[in-house]
Amino acid sequence: MLKEKVEIALNKVRPSLQADGGDVELVDVDENGVVKVKLQGSCAGCPMSQMTLKMGIEKILKQNVPEIDRVESV
Repeated sequence: MLKEKVEIALNKVRPSLQADGGDVELVDVDENGVVKVKLQGSCAGCPMSQMTLKMGIEKILKQNVPEIDRVESV
């Protein structure tokens, strides 16, 4: 299942987010390959959160789950 693959990929990103006092929660994966996540902890208010989302989380997810089109923060 796609959502399980995404969760496994997110687990690869989590340690680096948690090292900075943040985390990421998987909210939804739709049939068009759009992943919705919620940044938590220090990531939620960080000015660099959009860069973290696109250059970090989205990049890792696309590498591990090719079906993913994009990642959005909710």
